[in-house]
Amino acid sequence: MTAEGRSTVAGATTDGGQPLISVRDLQRVYTMPRTSLRRPPTRVTALRGVSFDVRKGQRFGIVGESGSGKSTLLRLLCALDQPTAGSIRFAGLQITGRKERELRFLRKELQIVFQDPMGSLNPRMRVRDIICEPLVAQRQPDRQERLDELLAVVGLPSDAAARFPHQFSGGQRQRIAIARALAPRPSVLVADEPVSALDVSVQAQILNLLADLVERFGITLVFVSHDLSVVRHVCDTVAVLHEGQIVETGPTERIHTAPQHPYTRRLIAAVPTLERALAGIGAAELAHDVSSAEEP
Repeated sequence: MTAEGRSTVAGATTDGGQPLISVRDLQRVYTMPRTSLRRPPTRVTALRGVSFDVRKGQRFGIVGESGSGKSTLLRLLCALDQPTAGSIRFAGLQITGRKERELRFLRKELQIVFQDPMGSLNPRMRVRDIICEPLVAQRQPDRQERLDELLAVVGLPSDAAARFPHQFSGGQRQRIAIARALAPRPSVLVADEPVSALDVSVQAQILNLLADLVERFGITLVFVSHDLSVVRHVCDTVAVLHEGQIVETGPTERIHTAPQHPYTRRLIAAVPTLERALAGIGAAELAHDVSSAEEP
């Protein structure tokens, strides 16, 4: 962790106010099935002492390559799994160790946009039923009015409500998923690689939509991605996750222009650019050059 990271917890508030999300010393160890009666089961450590804070209204990015622990961290933040050690607080309330019926407040306040919209939308349900599903579960009134409002804000026509997910493009399906997540008026939106399954031409549209909606409704955004350039587009703060640990954190622009940790520099070097492509330099070659330059 950088000098900045050592002096304060990642993303910690500086005004003495209580953070909306507070993670402390989070660990998650998985015990794998036995492969032999003579050997103990294998233990895999997915997260190692992760700590950070997310302020209300912040756009907090978590970036790392596949296998870095992003998905595990996301499941813990959403209380879909329990940590081996450590704690998570939401608005000052401990959410680790609680039973599902004690997490109803969290299900309303925190909503998720998943990576694959086709996989997260029920193909047998019409769009109106998909978007209104959380409203029905939480017994909220005025569902039709809310449905019309959400379709408008995500840029879908009103007649989309009567159609099925397979009748839309990938970008439109992700707009439906975003509308569903916004339906119960959450205070936190968690986006799990929301554009990685989309065409490049559609990615910018969805990123701009997310940024606009977060600002419009005053929502706190936790954005998870493997791509630093995508995180740079929508987040004001970023934490870099590597092998289950946060190795660097800080303002997005500072991380992108002056990275301190070797792993962060490798991530940035791996981002393809037009200049590198025209020069015939591949991302793998650049990453190798960075690694070689860092070796003593």
